[in-house]
Amino acid sequence: MRTAYCGRRAAIGGIFLFAALPARALDTAAVIAPIQQLIGGLLDIMKAGAGTPFPRRFDMLAPIIDRTFDLSVILEESVGPSWPALPPEQQQLLTDAFRRYTVASYVNSFNEYNGERFEVIPETRVVGTQQIVQTRIIPQSGDIHELDYVMRQGQAGWRVVDVLADGTISRIAVQRSDFRRLLTRGGAQALADSLRSKSAVLSDGRS
Repeated sequence: MRTAYCGRRAAIGGIFLFAALPARALDTAAVIAPIQQLIGGLLDIMKAGAGTPFPRRFDMLAPIIDRTFDLSVILEESVGPSWPALPPEQQQLLTDAFRRYTVASYVNSFNEYNGERFEVIPETRVVGTQQIVQTRIIPQSGDIHELDYVMRQGQAGWRVVDVLADGTISRIAVQRSDFRRLLTRGGAQALADSLRSKSAVLSDGRS
């Protein structure tokens, strides 16, 4: 009986402590949580290393990318105004090709572990309805790399809708001109073929 009572008292105390936290702190923790999950997945594939077959590392990371990125938003914003006019089967074609390309890019980029540390800045930057989570990749020697994640809240919670290299270079902006050029020249099939070709190159371990 005493054990149950103590457990209930501890649980009630935990509720009061949770309620006492500032709303901003609770919100920030929810925004950062997906990035911490992503970093955990990246460290896992880095430690698995190039000695682990690429398909295995792909399968390790893909579910985490699905949970932490809103790939549909990223793809639609990269394609631009022509996206709604595409038939559903072409949208699905591009969605599948873009997902594979995104996961393959991360597996290729994070293919070895040499003692790197990931640091997440505990305070986010608010930009309109979005928040930016700042992270740094700190190697044992050499330059520190900054990756900032633009987060947007949707039905599935906070998810990544853009990545800023060195704090300023938008991944969407970089790929937008290429995507739209391919769509103009050859439609959805040309863009899907390009994404598949890039994924194949990345899967072979070539950058």
